[in-house]
Amino acid sequence: MSTKTLNVLLADDDLDDCIFFKSALTELALSTHLTVVHDGEELMLHLNSTNNRLPDVLFLDINMPRKNGFECLAEIKKNEQLKNLPVIMFSTSFEQEVVNLLHKNGAHYFIRKPSEFSQFKKIIQQTLTMIIPGNIVQPIREHFVLTVLV
Repeated sequence: MSTKTLNVLLADDDLDDCIFFKSALTELALSTHLTVVHDGEELMLHLNSTNNRLPDVLFLDINMPRKNGFECLAEIKKNEQLKNLPVIMFSTSFEQEVVNLLHKNGAHYFIRKPSEFSQFKKIIQQTLTMIIPGNIVQPIREHFVLTVLV
């Protein structure tokens, strides 16, 4: 596997989920650097700051205060500097219309947040492994939702 350190940006307002995510990353056999923001406005300020290098991947929660994941995704995809950033949308809910809309709007993948830590760790590993080789092409709709491989 690559020795490159992946810069991961997490946008999530749920502090427990942020701790869960950070713990999962530290247990993976990947070199990562995690930056966390807690709402959509903070995310967009971070991404648009000229001082910040773009992350290798963004994990974006759908339900956040001040600016939700849908609004952030739309802004990212309209911005020339940001539009190729791999955006992994995630949420605890799983509504087909929402998933279809996220795919249509340019998200790279959708993950339903697993409740078990072991599954959460596996899906993060799986996602990052796909991102490492520079796989930033959005898959067809049938492969858009990531699930834990058994």
